[in-house]
Amino acid sequence: MPFKFNADGTIAIDGEKKLPIFIHPNGTEAPFDADTTLGTITRLNGEAKTHREAKEAAEQRLKSFDGIEDGVAALAALNTVKSLSSGELKTAAQVKEIQDAAAKTAQEQVAAQAKASATQLQELTAQLEKRTSELNTHMIGGGFSGSKLFTDDKHPLRLAIPPEMAKAYFGNNFKVEDGKTVPYDAAGNKIFSPTRPGEIADFDEGLAQLVQACPFKDQILKGSGASGGGATGGSGGGAGNAKQVTRAQYEAADPSARAGLLSGGAVLVD
Repeated sequence: MPFKFNADGTIAIDGEKKLPIFIHPNGTEAPFDADTTLGTITRLNGEAKTHREAKEAAEQRLKSFDGIEDGVAALAALNTVKSLSSGELKTAAQVKEIQDAAAKTAQEQVAAQAKASATQLQELTAQLEKRTSELNTHMIGGGFSGSKLFTDDKHPLRLAIPPEMAKAYFGNNFKVEDGKTVPYDAAGNKIFSPTRPGEIADFDEGLAQLVQACPFKDQILKGSGASGGGATGGSGGGAGNAKQVTRAQYEAADPSARAGLLSGGAVLVD
């Protein structure tokens, strides 16, 4: 979501809640509550941890059956030993009958337990993957919407495109690992901080390096001669000659078409 700006270039603030105003893709405006966003991320982290622990517990229960290839024979042997230890050794026919009945019951119980554990494991895995995906989308999306490359007019790499467009192109270069966003370059290598040697770059540092390496960097940066929030620099003419693309048209295009619009200096309009 892009910020709403006042005529003087400052970020518009909601009069009642005293929060910066964002413009949703459908055009509606709403204050952005950073505390609520952080709370959502914390809650999703907790839910993901709970589902992961439950998944690990289910896997541990299944390990109790490791090494028993013939559950029926194992239970039959246990029953025989039990009969011997209690002094209630039966005739061969009676022991066989008891063993068969016990083996059948045990086999059914083992099968039912194994099926239930497998089903639970499958459900927990799906829930964990869903929560992880939600958390990753939320954190990466928030990184773009709050990045100084969009909000700080004095940033040397101030972007002229909306955060949604940047996310569509650069979003796959970010992953959430151990609760933090980690940037990767085009070769799949982690991006390191230019100011903190040996440490992984934070979101803005990673995005800045990705923009620097972008083949159409000049078309997506705000130049000194740009006019309007969607204007771009370039040698082919002013912003009035740039191709205008509606948000709906941009979102309906496939990734390669979106990249073509970016490299062509298209202006996104509502």
